[in-house]
Amino acid sequence: MGLENLPDGVRRVTEALASAGHPHAPVMLDDAARTAAQAADALGIAVGQIAKSIIFRRKLDEAAVLVITSGDRRVDEKKVAALVGKIGRADAEFVKLRTGFTIGGVSPVAHSDRPVTLIDRELYRFTEIWAAAGHPHGVFKLAPADLERLTGAPVADVVELP
Repeated sequence: MGLENLPDGVRRVTEALASAGHPHAPVMLDDAARTAAQAADALGIAVGQIAKSIIFRRKLDEAAVLVITSGDRRVDEKKVAALVGKIGRADAEFVKLRTGFTIGGVSPVAHSDRPVTLIDRELYRFTEIWAAAGHPHGVFKLAPADLERLTGAPVADVVELP
């Protein structure tokens, strides 16, 4: 599939990954992978290997806060707020406006506005993880350390205890 035939979000992610020298281009799945479980099933991997992108709204300045977390973990909003300030839920309109992506396809890279970003340390349980590539059918492979390199974000304890 040529770049021109990809959905806009996947094209943006493809270009961002290529310009950063990332070796793995996005792939398009036959079925939508809107949830970590769906993505893991489609890829034949553990749910924890899915790097899910959760967007919050920072109350102080309306900034988007991106938490990239392991698919088998739940974000602890109090831990996130302690690091970035008070946060609230982000609705679909806010997510689309601030990231350029729709919920279910939010990538950790190629956002329309650079979000405040935190990476869940639980992702480091795995050597290979997969993240959304700008569309519910698009994903790309990476290592947890690649997230740090691609986003410049810190690794933090941001999830509830299992």
